[in-house]
Amino acid sequence: MSAVISAAPQQVYYPESDGKPMGETDVHIDALIYLRESLKDYFRHDPQVYVAGNMLLYYEEGVPSSCVAPDVFVVRGVEKHERRTYKIWEEEQPPTVVFEITSRSTRLEDVGTKRALYAMLGVQEYFLYDPLGEYLRPSFQGYRLENSEYLRLLPEAEGKFMSRALGLELRIEAGQLRAVHPGTGERLLSPMEAQAARRVAEARLREEAAQRKMAEALAEQEIAQRQLAEVRAEQEAAQRRTAEAQAAQESANRQAAEARATQAEAELERLRAELARLRNLPET
Repeated sequence: MSAVISAAPQQVYYPESDGKPMGETDVHIDALIYLRESLKDYFRHDPQVYVAGNMLLYYEEGVPSSCVAPDVFVVRGVEKHERRTYKIWEEEQPPTVVFEITSRSTRLEDVGTKRALYAMLGVQEYFLYDPLGEYLRPSFQGYRLENSEYLRLLPEAEGKFMSRALGLELRIEAGQLRAVHPGTGERLLSPMEAQAARRVAEARLREEAAQRKMAEALAEQEIAQRQLAEVRAEQEAAQRRTAEAQAAQESANRQAAEARATQAEAELERLRAELARLRNLPET
């Protein structure tokens, strides 16, 4: 009886790159980087929010061709850590929000195939942004999943969308997509904007530190001037006291001299009287 040899299950390889460029133009890349970096920073303190960009997302185990590379996607409910690819069957959680930075060359896939796929995967919100305005009218559009189908979102005032999944307002400002905190109105900054803001803040701190040092130097100078004035006042008071003492001594000396002179005159008068008396004595 021959032994039966069972073949080991073949390991499936899931590539980490599809060989496609990250974006078509600098404008597309800048928009992608803005969304990825600003959202990563916004959710930096939440350990259960993962933000990625241009990463291969596999949605069918054992079928490497069943993949898509969203420009930016956010997943709530998974651990925040670095990944090489995103496999839905391992994470047990599809993306919560997906952004596609679309263009004329990708419009059929972004509007058709990907939109249907994201709805099937259970992506709660799907946003399309055409930064060059090549075909999409308006250039920024959003969809929300309702009963397994995407419903087109109606923009609020000034063409902004409120993302329930992100808790952020999404709007076009000066021709660029921006995310805004609805409570504070604070706009999420791009990496370059954050660096510029940091440089401005550092320059302001240096200026404030220089002003504090100048104020401290002026305060020290004023203290030194007050101390010098006090020393001078003490010197002048001492000089006045010395002058008063000298004047008192001179006055005492004058009084003593006058007393001696008076005494001397009195003695002289006494002597004169005695001399006159002696002259008037009868001769014997």
